[in-house]
Amino acid sequence: MHIGLATCSKLPDWEVDDRPLEDALRAAGATVHHPVWDDERFDFEALDACLIRTTWDYEHRRDAFVSWSMRTASRTRFFNPPDVIAWNTHKSYLRDLHEAGIPSIPTVWIDRGDSVDLDAVLSEHAWERGFLKPVVGSTARATFRFNACDSTLDAAQRFIDERLDREAMMIQPYLERVERHGEESIMLVDGDITHAVRKTPVPGDYRVQDDFGATDAPMEPGAAESDLARRIMAMVADRFGIPPLLYGRVDLLRDADGAPMLNELELVEPSFFFRHEPCAAERLATALIERTR
Repeated sequence: MHIGLATCSKLPDWEVDDRPLEDALRAAGATVHHPVWDDERFDFEALDACLIRTTWDYEHRRDAFVSWSMRTASRTRFFNPPDVIAWNTHKSYLRDLHEAGIPSIPTVWIDRGDSVDLDAVLSEHAWERGFLKPVVGSTARATFRFNACDSTLDAAQRFIDERLDREAMMIQPYLERVERHGEESIMLVDGDITHAVRKTPVPGDYRVQDDFGATDAPMEPGAAESDLARRIMAMVADRFGIPPLLYGRVDLLRDADGAPMLNELELVEPSFFFRHEPCAAERLATALIERTR
C-alpha cells in the first residue's frame, strides 16, 4: 500500500511532528511518500491514498491548491475531501458555523477592495480592543491587535487599508485571555478525540505558534470543550453529507466568562502534536489504512 503525505517544497528542516505518523504507517506495512502538492511530475494516481499534511504554502495560492485537491481526489483516495478543503481554506466557514449555532468570536467581514473605519466598528460593537486577520491565512500572518484609545488605532487603520488592496479581512474583538490562558487545541480522528494540547504564547504576545516562541503542553479537555469539539466535527459531516472526517483539529479560546468558543477549525493541514500523544499517530494511521482498503 502506497500512502502519500502531501507537503510543500520549502518544508522547514525542524518540522518533525509527523514522524510518529510515518513510523506508524510503515509499521502497518505501508510505503510512505512525501509528494510536493504542486509538483506536476509526481504521479498521484500511483498512490493508494493521499493525506494532506504539511502543505504550508497554499495560502498564497489558494485557488491552485483547491484545484489540485479536486484533481487529486479524482485519481486516488484523498483526505480530507476536496469540497471540505475548499470550504475550510477560507475563514468564511466560521460565519457558517456561527450561523449554525456554534459559539465563536464576533466578526466583521470586509471584502477585498472595500474600505472600513475601524474607529466606527469598535464604537458600534463597544469593543475596547480589536484584532485584524485575513480570510485566507495561517501562522498569524497579517494579523494586528490594536486599542480604541491610543495610537495603535491609527496604525491598524493604515494596516487594514493596505491589506484590503490585496485581500479580504476580518475584524474581531481582541480576547486578552489568550495572553494568560493560551489556545486549546483538540485533535480528533474519525470523530473521536485522541488528545489535546494547550498552546501558550510568550508573555505579552497573542501568537500561539512555536514560530514565535510559544510553548505547547498536553492537557485534558473538560466536558464543555470536548462536547463542543465533537459537535463542530459532527456539524461539518452533516453539512457535507459524509461520514465523520478522517481528521480534524478544533482550536478554542475563552470568552470573558471563561466559556469555550471556536477560534479556528483546522481540517486541511493541522499540526497534530503527535509528540505529546504518539498513540494518536497510530490511531490516524489505522483509520487511514482502513479507509484505503
